[in-house]
Amino acid sequence: MTSLLIRLGSTVVALWLATLLIPGIALNSDSATETVTTLVLVSVIFGVVNAVLQPIIKTVGCGFYLLTLGLIALVVNGLLFLLTSWIAGQAGLPFEVDGFWPEAVLGALLVSVVTWLLGALLDRD
Repeated sequence: MTSLLIRLGSTVVALWLATLLIPGIALNSDSATETVTTLVLVSVIFGVVNAVLQPIIKTVGCGFYLLTLGLIALVVNGLLFLLTSWIAGQAGLPFEVDGFWPEAVLGALLVSVVTWLLGALLDRD
C-alpha cells in the first residue's frame, strides 16, 4: 500500500511540475483544494491509462520498438498523455494539454523522469 501511495504522490508532483514548466499544459482551478484534487484524479487516470494500454501497445508494436531502438516510446507516451488529458476533460477536470508536439511529448517525458527519480528516492524497501 505504501508503494502505491508513493507512486501516486510522485505522479501528482510530476504532473504539477509539468503544468508549471511546460507551456501548453494547463491546470485551470480556482483554489488549492481543487488543484490538489484535480492533480490526484488526473494521476489516477494517467496510471490507469498506462497500466491498461502500455503493455498492449508494447506487445503489439514490439517490432517498432526494436526498429526505432525504443524511440517510438516517446510518441506512445505522448499519445497516452494526450489521452489522459482527453479523459480528464470528459470527466470535467480542468486539466488541458494543447497538442501533441511539443506539449504532450515533453509533458510525458517530464512526468516519466520525475516519477522515476522520486520513486527511486522514496521507495526504500
